[in-house]
Amino acid sequence: MRFQLTEDQRVLRSGVREVLARVFGAEALWAAVDGGGGLDRGLWRELGAAGFFSLRVAEGEGGVGLGVPEAVLVFEEAGRVLLPGPLVATHLAAGVVPGAASGEVVVTAVGGGGLVEWLAEADVVVGEVGGAVALRSVDPLTPLHRVPEADSSVRPDDLYVLLTAAEQLGTAVRACEAAVQHARTREQFGRPVGAFQAVKHLCAELLVRVEMARAAVYAAAVTVDPVDIAAARLLADEAAVRGARDCLQVYGGMGFTWEADVHLCLKRAWVRAERGGSITESEELLAGELLIEAG
Repeated sequence: MRFQLTEDQRVLRSGVREVLARVFGAEALWAAVDGGGGLDRGLWRELGAAGFFSLRVAEGEGGVGLGVPEAVLVFEEAGRVLLPGPLVATHLAAGVVPGAASGEVVVTAVGGGGLVEWLAEADVVVGEVGGAVALRSVDPLTPLHRVPEADSSVRPDDLYVLLTAAEQLGTAVRACEAAVQHARTREQFGRPVGAFQAVKHLCAELLVRVEMARAAVYAAAVTVDPVDIAAARLLADEAAVRGARDCLQVYGGMGFTWEADVHLCLKRAWVRAERGGSITESEELLAGELLIEAG
C-alpha cells in the first residue's frame, strides 16, 4: 500500500504541531512534571477549542467532521510532545458524552489489564472501577489505578489501540529527533559523537523503526482492520520503547540524568505499551491471520 498525505492532511499536521508548540512546549512539559503531574484544565479546554477531541464528530453536530487518518496524525503529534491526560478516551467520548468535545469534561476508561489513567481527575469513567487501587506510575505524567476485578478477556476498542499506537509513534519520533540532534552537537575527542560508527548505527536503527511503525499506523488508519491495527500496535510499541532506549545510549551518561527529557520518552512508552492490553493478544491475532493466508 502506498500512502501519501494529502495537502489538507499536511496542513492539519503542521497546524497541530504549531498549536501544541504554543500550548505545551518544553517549559510547559517540565512545569507539569515539577508540578506533580496534575491535569491542567485550562490546557484541556484549549485542546477542545482547537478541535482536538471533536475532530471526528460530524460538522452538523458541532465537530470538525474528519476521519480516522486525520485523528492518527493529530495523536502522533500529541505523542511527540508527550502531551499528558486521557486524550484517547476523551476523544472517543466526544459526541457521546456532553462536554467531552469542548474539553469541559475529562473522560477516562478502563484499559488493558484493568489499568485506568487519570482516574482522580476524570469527570466520567467508561467501565467499572469499583475497588480501584492507586499505583505508583513510572511515568510522572500518567497517574494510574488498577481495577483488580477487571475482566481480562475484554479487548480494548480497536480505535483505542490505534490512537495509542499513533501516540507511541510520535514518542518514537521525538526520541529519534533527540538522538540525531545530540549526535550532531555533542563532541567527544574533538569530533561529534555522530561521527562514530556505533552511534551512526543506533541512529539509523531508530529511523528505520520509526518509518516502519509510521507505515503500519498510517495503513491501519486507512483500513481500520483489526489485524492491521494489531500489527501497527506491535511496531509502534517497539519503535517507542526501543527507540527511547537507543536514544539513551546515544546520550550516554547524560541521558540518565533528570534534566534530560529522554527518560520521559521511555517512561511514557512503557505505560502506553500496557494500555492496549496484553501484547500477546496482538501477536496471536496477527499470527492467526498469517497462518490463514499461508494455508
